[in-house]
Amino acid sequence: MTNTLLLITLLVKLGVAAAVASALARSRTFQRLLFAERRGKRQTAALLAFFLVPLTLGVWVRTKVPPFLAADISFETVILLGLLLGPVEAMIGGIVLSVPAVWHHEYLALPFNAALGLAAGVLRLAVEKEEIWDFTPFIDLSLYRWVRRNLRKPRIDRQILMLFLIVLFEIVREWLARVRFGQLGPRRLFALNTGVWALQVLVWLCAPMVVGIALKVWNALRIELKLEEQKRLLLEARLDALQRQINPHFLFNTLNSIASLVRTRPELAREMIVKLANILRALLKDHDSFVPFADELKFTDDYLDIEVIRFGPEKLRVEKEIDPATLHVPVPSILLQPLIENSIKHGLEPRIGGGTITLRSRMQGDRVLIEVADDGVGISAGPAGSVRRTGAGIGMKNVRERLEVLYGTEARFTVVSNPGRGTLVAIEIPAVPLMD
Repeated sequence: MTNTLLLITLLVKLGVAAAVASALARSRTFQRLLFAERRGKRQTAALLAFFLVPLTLGVWVRTKVPPFLAADISFETVILLGLLLGPVEAMIGGIVLSVPAVWHHEYLALPFNAALGLAAGVLRLAVEKEEIWDFTPFIDLSLYRWVRRNLRKPRIDRQILMLFLIVLFEIVREWLARVRFGQLGPRRLFALNTGVWALQVLVWLCAPMVVGIALKVWNALRIELKLEEQKRLLLEARLDALQRQINPHFLFNTLNSIASLVRTRPELAREMIVKLANILRALLKDHDSFVPFADELKFTDDYLDIEVIRFGPEKLRVEKEIDPATLHVPVPSILLQPLIENSIKHGLEPRIGGGTITLRSRMQGDRVLIEVADDGVGISAGPAGSVRRTGAGIGMKNVRERLEVLYGTEARFTVVSNPGRGTLVAIEIPAVPLMD
């Protein structure tokens, strides 16, 4: 092999490593298996298959297409298996990767790969998990700081240890490929070698660079997934806080309604307590962030029954215009009750003659539109989209914030009001929840 071809082979090898690592990283199944805290036998076997199927094929390509030596990164793969999975898995992977080589009369491939897998697995036990993910083939250029740090408190730098051992393994492989073992003769193990000392050093350093490239690609993905998980947990915490905010607010208002009837109309108060018990039973259940719209309507019916009893059917009327196609659509739980409560308390209650609450829903393509309308006193003039009724902040603000948490910019929350004629609150959300 000419020096130019060797350099090209090393560059292509780095490209192959980056391409394979990136291709594997795009698989959701591979991500789940690689970053799992614990894996069963089936999961481990599946993860090994992700590594071994394409890379064993690469060894086979190298044996059948001599110019394409860069396809064989079995040496680095065995080290990766040892560092990420352990000695047993690395030995199994090394044996599988050596099958095409043994078939090609490279008889030392199997024992060497098995021994390499064992050594890499033992190395995994000697270093911390985060040190493996942080591994880089580039040594700190600030040698002064490195020397000063070790003079103060001598310690083993595991990053340099990993780099040194990988280079050492590569040197041993190259030596075994040149040495004659009885009747086996030389070239019974594949390794890139050249008579030029400087180029041979590049060959030795290429191995830790291949290992480092794969680890960097997957570590970047690991960090991204961690950030996404933290973001999800933060949104869930915020949503839970909002949920806990609305429950006591709703409870206190309902208890006030019951208290107003205890002495004057005890039978109706008793009926309201039963309805409240149904509501509390639903609130105390462990439920998801989303419920079918039909369940949300059932929950709302209990609250409306309480309010109708309180005001009387002649002062509080309820109308529904519900599209049956919307009943199965998942919506945020306790979505309608704060809006209905706001309409009753700040829209209809100030009117002597009461009024009507109208609930509407309909599909608009792949989105659902939900409206809560009242013919009450309306909202005083203010900035577009604002809610200016005194005391109306918590319910409307809560719903708006929950929609922002769950849907981001995909949700629309609009308020249209005519003073003295009523208010319409419209919610438009995707028919499929964006956050589960």
